[in-house]
Amino acid sequence: MNAKRLTTPKENVQQLQMKLGHAAKENKKRRFHALYDKVYRMDILREAWRRVRVNKGAAGVDGETLADIEMYGEQLFLHECEQLLKDGKYHPQPVRRQYIPKKDGKMRPLGIPTVRDRVIQMAVKLVMEPIFEADFQDSSFGFRPKRSAKQALERIRKACNRKGNWVVDVDIQGYFDNINQEKLMKLVEMRISDRRVLKLVRKWLKAGVLEEGSVRRSDLGTPQGGVISPLLANIYLNYFDNLWERHGSGIGELTRYADDLVVVCKTKKEADRAYALIQAIMERLDLTLHRAKTRVVGLWTGEEGFDFLGLHHRKTKAETSQGKVYYTTQQWLTRKAEERIREVVKERLAPPAMRHKSLNDHVAWLNPKIQGWRNYYYTPYSQQKLAKLDWYILQRLARWYAKKRQRNRWMSLVREVNILAQTMGLKTLL
Repeated sequence: MNAKRLTTPKENVQQLQMKLGHAAKENKKRRFHALYDKVYRMDILREAWRRVRVNKGAAGVDGETLADIEMYGEQLFLHECEQLLKDGKYHPQPVRRQYIPKKDGKMRPLGIPTVRDRVIQMAVKLVMEPIFEADFQDSSFGFRPKRSAKQALERIRKACNRKGNWVVDVDIQGYFDNINQEKLMKLVEMRISDRRVLKLVRKWLKAGVLEEGSVRRSDLGTPQGGVISPLLANIYLNYFDNLWERHGSGIGELTRYADDLVVVCKTKKEADRAYALIQAIMERLDLTLHRAKTRVVGLWTGEEGFDFLGLHHRKTKAETSQGKVYYTTQQWLTRKAEERIREVVKERLAPPAMRHKSLNDHVAWLNPKIQGWRNYYYTPYSQQKLAKLDWYILQRLARWYAKKRQRNRWMSLVREVNILAQTMGLKTLL
């Protein structure tokens, strides 16, 4: 007799998600009331911990790292989470604020919740996500299971090629910091009536940010860096997607990735109408469009283009084999993306502290990066730019090699470094 195979926490979560998703699809008006006990189910907490650990990340305000929890005992930690939730004694801690420098000299704020808060947020996300997935529109691609930026880019390319000659390129001012929490909670309550789950979400919204020794709380925004934030951000903008589907789908085709969105229209008149409608819906959500960055772009002459998700989009002339001229949408990596790649390579190879490393070390570090960039940025029209970046990487390796060998001239070493790097299996973008 065959012994029954034990299911893994991951499989249990998938089964639960399928059930919840199916129930949400079956009845679009159904509100779910018995979810809280699922959040502290041990298999859900185990899967939540697994995902948080895979994502890595720093310690929050309590200074507790993932390694600390592994030393303390994962099982013990998860049982504590279970007990705190069961007893209603779980209280999130403020998010630790950290700033990372941006290209323009400004600083980007980043929020780091504690590991415990990340695990419990992940458990709630695992339970909530399939319910809201049933309501999300096909035009939305950001932070959703089985959806990607590449799919969003392909949708835009096809929309532009279907006589989409005008594009409304939208930038929402400080989106994550300006979400109206009360309106967000009303949208969450349209699907969830379990008061304890709603209370958890409210607690995270109100937890605040620890900065320079004091906690700052706000009635606006979602906790950036929080595991639950992308889902909440999608729930909020799904209101926009739904209204667009109802009132704007005849004017233009919407593609949204988190808070980045474009609408592709056939005529200038439609693009202007789309702009006005976008503005009206955003006002309902208490959101403001960035005037300088939101614009209507005319593609049909090929003189103008727009950037979206790291790729530049532009219509250019092409010829069929019979010599017939037509316009097609070409995509290649943006200047910003190019600069970022150069920056990453330089930060690795330029510092004097990197001279003690071997060429093999650098190749091993560069290869996964190069593979990732190639997977994302390679298009038939990016080849020239990618070839330049390959040359840049080789140059940087030659400069590093010259410094390591205490040689003044690096140019004469390019060929030697190229042969060595190829022998070691250095990947290329092209």
